[in-house]
Amino acid sequence: MSAERFVANPFASDGGRLYRTGDLGRWRDDGQLEYLGRGDQQVKIRGFRIELGEIEACLLAQPEIRDAVVVACSGPGGERLVGYMVAAVAEFDPQILRERLRHNLPDHMIPSALVAMEALPLTANGKLDRAALPDPDIGVGNGEFEAPCGEWELGLAALWCEVLEVERVGRHDNFFELGGHSLLALRLIARLRERGRDIAIRALFEHPRLSDFAQVLEAANDLHKVEVPPNLIPEHCDTLEPWMLPLVSLDREAIARIESTMPGGGANIQDIYPVAPLQEGILFHHRLNVERDAYITSHTMCFRRPRPHGELHRWF
Repeated sequence: MSAERFVANPFASDGGRLYRTGDLGRWRDDGQLEYLGRGDQQVKIRGFRIELGEIEACLLAQPEIRDAVVVACSGPGGERLVGYMVAAVAEFDPQILRERLRHNLPDHMIPSALVAMEALPLTANGKLDRAALPDPDIGVGNGEFEAPCGEWELGLAALWCEVLEVERVGRHDNFFELGGHSLLALRLIARLRERGRDIAIRALFEHPRLSDFAQVLEAANDLHKVEVPPNLIPEHCDTLEPWMLPLVSLDREAIARIESTMPGGGANIQDIYPVAPLQEGILFHHRLNVERDAYITSHTMCFRRPRPHGELHRWF
């Protein structure tokens, strides 16, 4: 690899070398350098440099595949990988094929769409005609289109169409097979939270089909629903009683201790509720070491000599 990449510099006589980047270019008559593309099959997608030949080799290693080619196509959110395959058998399961690919390839090298073809298009010289490859939206594994049903699936399908920039989404469609990736997944989760639907992004990776993800989303939001009881403290109340505090279980003695610490007593208490789990952790560390509280930090900064105000501001 070193001898192949670091070649002798023809423009210098001191034994220097040039690095072959794999990019192709040419000098124009006006002195400008024009970029023509890559001299190999390397592409860059979402910050990852990918050799398409590695993905093609993994596809060709599968017994169901007779021929395959992988290309990078423009889609929602940028470039995405599309695999075109000629099957060696009458039928095969693309989901099983994808799982096999994950054993040998990282997630960013898994094609987002797989297209089944009877034969790859060739030029008159017998070479692969990449320009004649069909629309990558013609995927395998999605089956017959079935419209979403129910409030959750319909709402989720509308969001998928918006995020993935597709015209329609079926209830059995896969988010990542439609062109989704981790960045679009984050965007989808953010849109859901804007609509009051909270769920971890991990759920989308574990349940990428629309119908499955809708069920998980509905169950998660039903689980997180909290019934807040009404405030039972009457107006102008000076002394609180246990029955007025539905969120905690305190006797009259404990309530009296709380009232004694509040300026104005019980008249200035609107409600009493337990601390959240995060607050419990902070309280624990505080009581564990009161003198050196882990959540109270201080920093001392020393200056050797006075500086002009403007210079000090720039220094900060």
